[in-house]
Amino acid sequence: MKRLQQGFTLIEVLVTIAIVGLLTSVAVPSYNNYVTRARTAEAFSALGAAQAAAEQYWPNGRTYANFNTSLAFPAATDNFTYTLSNATASTFTVTANGRAKMTGFTYTINQSGTRATTATPSWGTNTSCWVDKKGGACSS
Repeated sequence: MKRLQQGFTLIEVLVTIAIVGLLTSVAVPSYNNYVTRARTAEAFSALGAAQAAAEQYWPNGRTYANFNTSLAFPAATDNFTYTLSNATASTFTVTANGRAKMTGFTYTINQSGTRATTATPSWGTNTSCWVDKKGGACSS
């Protein structure tokens, strides 16, 4: 009587492990990059809203000097803190500084809407846009 074999051979298991390892080595970095890009969108949204809110704040006293005390100024989040600098009667700069998993990322916007990327770990910088992809690609 012939014996019925069940299960997998060692070679089949090793080939499966190799395939899973290869897929994981490609998928995990891509996923981490996607998550980081999603987190930068939070800063872009807050900075854009802050710039618009500052323009609405200015007519109240003809200055941007205390804009960071207004309710429209973005509050800190898990990924970014926001600061106001160079605030005068005619100029301001709002900066998003990364924290926690976004440490090293720094984005700015000023009164004229000029966007700048002053720091992104290994992504590159740009004085006229917000870098949102590795290689220095800018957001639209």
